[in-house]
Amino acid sequence: VQLVESGGGLVQAGETLRLSCAASGFTFDDYIVGWFRQAPGKEREGVSWIANSDGGTYYADSVKGRFPISSDNAKNTVYLQMNRVKPEDTAVYFCAATPDTIVILSSIEIADFDSWGQGTQVTVSS
Repeated sequence: VQLVESGGGLVQAGETLRLSCAASGFTFDDYIVGWFRQAPGKEREGVSWIANSDGGTYYADSVKGRFPISSDNAKNTVYLQMNRVKPEDTAVYFCAATPDTIVILSSIEIADFDSWGQGTQVTVSS
């Protein structure tokens, strides 16, 4: 399993950024792929994830309505569209994958994801 994030960078508050997670080495449709972030001095937290089999999604309250997640199954890529970013969105963003064996997406925990990318830095200036 390989996950490669891209699209991070430096943006101003209120702007837009799109992160991509290119996946390989597994059957994309059989997995849930998620985005997580870790700010300096803080624990890693879940942002959003998507079940590639049926498009079901989950969002953390902090990003709900701002960061839609989507997947392109033909390209084995998951996207996180970051709209109206805030300084508190500054973090290293990671994508991760887990086999789609969990029925309720909101019950998934970080520990359920066993394959991780290297991360991409997102910095939002005020």
